[in-house]
Amino acid sequence: MNLVIDIGNTVAKLAVFDGNQIIEVLRGSNHSLDCLQLLYHKYPIEKGIIASVITLSKTIRRQLKETPFPMIEMNYQTPVPVRNLYRSPQTLGMDRLAAVVGASDQQPGKDLLVIDAGTALTYEFVDAEGNYHGGNISPGIYTRFKALSAYCDKLPLIEKDGDRPEFGYNTETAIRSGVIKGMELEIEGYITYMRKKYPGLLVFLTGGDKFSFDTNLKSIIFADRFLVLKGLNRILNYNVK
Repeated sequence: MNLVIDIGNTVAKLAVFDGNQIIEVLRGSNHSLDCLQLLYHKYPIEKGIIASVITLSKTIRRQLKETPFPMIEMNYQTPVPVRNLYRSPQTLGMDRLAAVVGASDQQPGKDLLVIDAGTALTYEFVDAEGNYHGGNISPGIYTRFKALSAYCDKLPLIEKDGDRPEFGYNTETAIRSGVIKGMELEIEGYITYMRKKYPGLLVFLTGGDKFSFDTNLKSIIFADRFLVLKGLNRILNYNVK
């Protein structure tokens, strides 16, 4: 069994894998892995991997040293089963690379667009030969809501859940509809643009946010909220072999 830890800007996700099968997933603080001992006392874990987009806290580093099995801390020098063409690999978020690995492992030999909708909205492209060409970074839903509130004096900070008319009938619905529909159209635009260049393109959508798409796009979109975790598990097994 493997332990996979993905530390993001907001939360940490810990997953136990038996081969390629996810057995359990826990979410918690990204500053202290309080459920770590619970998992390795509960399961016969043999090895683990951790990837983080933030600097690991002293508490987490101490907790990792106490694990009774070897842990890989993923960085830009960690071998991965795709060819990384990113020109500054030391600045690449390991979650972005793990999502690409997770997608290419599930759909090898395909041109893939990987979209992760979290604190940031990221787009990654890996071609059918397994070459990762890089990607783009855009603000996520809550980042957009917070930016409007922070930089526009009279605009409130609102929640994403609520009424979403085609055009807002008050300021709250105008912000919500504008942000969410704007993101949906942005994502659809990326997919349409890439499909013109790569007609056989498949799309993986992951992250905490959900969107509705035009019906002609749904057939090529694979929604997988555990894509990063699956990619990290693949990277761990790749390195052990």
